[in-house]
Amino acid sequence: MSPVFPMLTVLSMFYYMCLRRRARTATRGEMNSRRALESNTRALPINVEIVQYAKEVLDFSSHYGSENSMSYTMWNLAGIPNVYPSSGDFTQTAVFRTYGTWWEHCPSARSPFQRTPPAFCSQDYVELAFEEPVYPTAVHILETYHPGAVVRILACSANPYSQNPPAEVRWEILWSEAPTKVNGPQARQFTPCIKQINFPTNLIRLEVNSSLLDYYTELDAVVLHGVKERPVLSLKTSMIDMNDIDEDEDDEKYGCGMDTLNKQFSVVTLREWPTNGYFDKLPYELIQLILSHLTVPDLCRLAQTCKLLYQHCCDPLQYIHLSLQPYWARINDASLEYLQSRCTLIQWLNLSWTGNRGAISVSGFSRFLKVCGSELVRLELSCGHFLNETCLEVITELCPNLQELNLSSCDKIPPQAFNHIAKVGSLKRLILYRTKVEQTALLSILNFCSELQHLSLGSCVMIEDYDLIASMMGAKCKKLRSLDLWRCKNITENGIAELASGCQLLEELDLGWCPTLQSSTGCFTNLARRLPNLQKLFLTANRSVCDSDIEELAANCTRLRQLDILGESTQGCWLLLPRGYRWGLRKQWG
Repeated sequence: MSPVFPMLTVLSMFYYMCLRRRARTATRGEMNSRRALESNTRALPINVEIVQYAKEVLDFSSHYGSENSMSYTMWNLAGIPNVYPSSGDFTQTAVFRTYGTWWEHCPSARSPFQRTPPAFCSQDYVELAFEEPVYPTAVHILETYHPGAVVRILACSANPYSQNPPAEVRWEILWSEAPTKVNGPQARQFTPCIKQINFPTNLIRLEVNSSLLDYYTELDAVVLHGVKERPVLSLKTSMIDMNDIDEDEDDEKYGCGMDTLNKQFSVVTLREWPTNGYFDKLPYELIQLILSHLTVPDLCRLAQTCKLLYQHCCDPLQYIHLSLQPYWARINDASLEYLQSRCTLIQWLNLSWTGNRGAISVSGFSRFLKVCGSELVRLELSCGHFLNETCLEVITELCPNLQELNLSSCDKIPPQAFNHIAKVGSLKRLILYRTKVEQTALLSILNFCSELQHLSLGSCVMIEDYDLIASMMGAKCKKLRSLDLWRCKNITENGIAELASGCQLLEELDLGWCPTLQSSTGCFTNLARRLPNLQKLFLTANRSVCDSDIEELAANCTRLRQLDILGESTQGCWLLLPRGYRWGLRKQWG
């Protein structure tokens, strides 16, 4: 036989393998929507692209504006642009509550959870609904001031306008990147290169991290481009993507499907080896220390290798502090069920952003706390829209040692449910930002929770008389160190006097956008003289603040580090503050 024929045979086999590889890539793309072919890919021209602005803002974690206004609120993201392409600070844009890193240095700053995956850096989010479900081809974000905060864009399989909810809600990451510093605050249209997905969507989620910004980021609109029919990729390609030869490591690391994580949580049949190598020579405590540096999914994967490591990875001591927020899209009742046996000693638990759209049920949450709640000291439930009165009752009954409770933006909890919190007399931190807590419930909480050190009541619009609330704080909460009264509409100099008289340990006080406080009454002078420990003071948008108030702060509050007098009309006496004490000062001439 001529030597040519074996060569032809080899080439034929290689060509056949390439075709199989290409078919496998296409199939995997259909099943998991992982990757598009690299070059010369195009949708059929018959599939016309649809361009649409957000129809509605469904959910968000925070905003700078008021609950009863449109200025600086997330609701400005619905519809066509109001500002773009103009640059600057405009009230018609969407603005989140925080920026920079100085919030992490306040007296009220919370200790971070360890084991947070480096890829998860989101601090806030907003979810937008569009009219037509499409296969996304592009997402344009119109940023009008201090851009660069968006770090993740996700798409959801659930149609918020459908009468029939899906059996499973899937989230796919269209784009993700670490926060970057953008030079200059000018407006821009941000259009990252997004991943192709295998389902139509009309629900887009933006996640942001503002830690590198010098001021609040402002978003004007979001534009979704897409097609009604799934794009068909051309078979013409110049090369095979060698990355496709690897296993689906990206899906395991960043995927949002619940099945993957639940399989990692579940018990598998493990082979028992005659020897465990060097692990048999290591002390139990040293192995535990090594494993403490793994993220939760990595810990679950390692548990599937052998019985020795399974024993270590399932040890409740590995789950003393557990944050499930980075995996919010994959956590459901089954996840909590799998984790129960490992979390019997848990003290810190972060379930923020989890459980929405039916992923966690009231019964599933209750079963988990029944097994794991007795040692809980800290419970983070920010934006947990599955929470209702039953959940709060369960928390207060099954978590007797609870000291910190975060219900920020849990705006679905009914007002009467907050009465249950008064049963937890050991509370030291309570965050009720953007909740429907009412005055009667709050008075009861303040009366019975005298150990409170940190209290957030920002944007709690259902409280009728903040003077009465401040009076109760002054009488009962002598240990209070930080208090957030952001945008409370009716506190007066009388409430401030009661507060300053009774809570003299205060180090942080937020009175931003409190229009009923007037400098002419002496309320700010009273604060400066009675609260010498103040390190952070927000008097945002109070145009009555005058030079004498700043002089009193400079003379009496020598520990002051952060002072927000944005929008005031003082003439420059803020310069009297010592240079070392003006870190975090923000000022705009009125």
